[in-house]
Amino acid sequence: MKKIIVLSLVLVAVSFMSMQAQSGFYDFKTVDIEGEPFDFSVLKGKKVLIVNTASKCSTTKQYEMLQVLYEKYSEKEFVVIGFPANNFRNTEPDTNADIRKFCKLNYHINFPLMGKASVKGGDMSDVYKWLTQKSENGVMDSEVEWNFQKYLVNENGVLEKVLPPGTKPYDKEIISWIEG
Repeated sequence: MKKIIVLSLVLVAVSFMSMQAQSGFYDFKTVDIEGEPFDFSVLKGKKVLIVNTASKCSTTKQYEMLQVLYEKYSEKEFVVIGFPANNFRNTEPDTNADIRKFCKLNYHINFPLMGKASVKGGDMSDVYKWLTQKSENGVMDSEVEWNFQKYLVNENGVLEKVLPPGTKPYDKEIISWIEG
């Protein structure tokens, strides 16, 4: 009987420790492209589309579509968060300042852009670890395939969908998710 009690206590302790190690979506803090702190707790109650971006890629034109989407739905508790990343064939080699300037001049971006981050590999950002690992997000595993892959996080901070890079921001799946 003592062995069962001790084993039960050990299992409870291990479960508790693993729950403590897991971060929730709203627990993240990072730095935006201007070097200012960005606290994910400000996203509570909003639907969030997170996308890894690049300025020198065949899919860079999605910036324009993301901006239109953000403008159309931002009053409906929706936000786009961009993470510039240089993980694919050197398609984002610039500095944060250069990326911000490029986005403003060419696409008039005013949705939140974070500082340049890694979205895969050993130096992956904590946010992308959460997005891509079921052990972190509690929902699913995924791998970032290319620039402009989209992660949809609901208003409760739960990862709902991962959409491939080729999915356009105007896609009916995204629109129905925002409007739903």
